[in-house]
Amino acid sequence: MEKFQSLVLEEDKDLHLRSRTEGDLSEGDVTIEVAYSSINYKDALVGNQNQIVKHYPLVPGIDLSGTVIESRDGSFKKGQEVIVTSYDLGTGHDGGFSQIARVPKEWVVPLPENMSLKEAMILGTAGLTAALSIQRLEDNGLTPEKGEVLVAGATGGVGSVAVNILAQNGYSVTAATGKDSEHDYLKKLGASSIIHRDEIMDTDGTPTRKKRWAGAVDPVGGNTLQYILSTLENSGSVSTSGLVGGIQVSTTVLPFIGRGINWLGIDSVTCPMPERKQVWQKLADEWKPSMLQEDMLNEVSLEEVPGVLDKILRGEVRGRTIVKL
Repeated sequence: MEKFQSLVLEEDKDLHLRSRTEGDLSEGDVTIEVAYSSINYKDALVGNQNQIVKHYPLVPGIDLSGTVIESRDGSFKKGQEVIVTSYDLGTGHDGGFSQIARVPKEWVVPLPENMSLKEAMILGTAGLTAALSIQRLEDNGLTPEKGEVLVAGATGGVGSVAVNILAQNGYSVTAATGKDSEHDYLKKLGASSIIHRDEIMDTDGTPTRKKRWAGAVDPVGGNTLQYILSTLENSGSVSTSGLVGGIQVSTTVLPFIGRGINWLGIDSVTCPMPERKQVWQKLADEWKPSMLQEDMLNEVSLEEVPGVLDKILRGEVRGRTIVKL
């Protein structure tokens, strides 16, 4: 194996573009020539704020898609196209910001039919999380006939994919954003209406308000989640997957016992493999977002990744950013 390029978070806690060899690869059963990675909020926490980092040096990147070079296990064969997301990838195990990666076989998902390696990373962890969020909502009774669905943080990766999937499947979607300049973008994704994020933030601790949402996708948390819990319809559900609005949530039992609402936690990191494969297949078929090749996408090189991580933390990135290796 010849030398390859990787973006490495080193002991000085800065990112450096390095030339590496096979001996630098993490332990694992499957060696992959990476075609694409993607950039998520979690990557910014790792690469810029050194959070969730289990050791140094580390190659960040919680997502990758590519082609198997070598497999020490019969589950995968040379030349097979695959996806790897979450687990310890990019936090405790060298991740996707590298031209070559080696991972445990238990982390690897065969690329579904009707999906390209590029499309897989336009979706990435954000797309998987959005789909898991919608699946859990529907498992708990949400249908288009039940009423309006709120998507918080709608211009982010999870939010953008969620708006698009929901709208394509007949839901009336209200998208919340703090960016007045992105209303046209959200309309293109399929949002029926748009509200400012300040309108869905709890500032006074009111446990129940006027019922408004049949369901909600929440990648934000914090005061936004508090507001959502207080405004769900009877038997309504919110699926929570993020913490950009903070980890503290103050509520009471009133909306739960008075309205029978459901607060659903979404964990894409340790999602069981059967469910993971099933959701990836849906993302390749009936839930495949229509906006994959349009306004949702920004493509960068490995050298440009640090700048994008800065922008994510400042809330200046919309949709999905992928890294072409």
